[in-house]
Amino acid sequence: MRYLKDEELKLASRFLFLSMAIVVIQLDIGHIEQGQFKIKNPYLFLLRKMVSKATNERRRLRKLMKDKGIQVVMQHKTESFTTVLYLCKGKEEQKDYFNPAIRKKVEIIIQDLIQTSLDYPRDP
Repeated sequence: MRYLKDEELKLASRFLFLSMAIVVIQLDIGHIEQGQFKIKNPYLFLLRKMVSKATNERRRLRKLMKDKGIQVVMQHKTESFTTVLYLCKGKEEQKDYFNPAIRKKVEIIIQDLIQTSLDYPRDP
């Protein structure tokens, strides 16, 4: 049964997956810095710009969530599923996400960040 409104769940899940995308990008920055790339700076510049955009959006989302009384709590993770608890004004909603679906959502966010960071128009 759904306890949170669509708007509340959409806001909280965007915050969750954006936070995951930031972690992935930061890990990639570390891999590039320690990797055997001949020319690292262009890649690092793009990734850092992506982190900056994502961090700014996450900051905005965090403020909106605070204003609306929304919290996101990671409960547990197995090999196949991750359980997340969404809290809003005394209401709770627990969702189980299939890990490959999480990966796909994070990948889409990263693609969006690349496109906006490069200032290229989006493909139809």
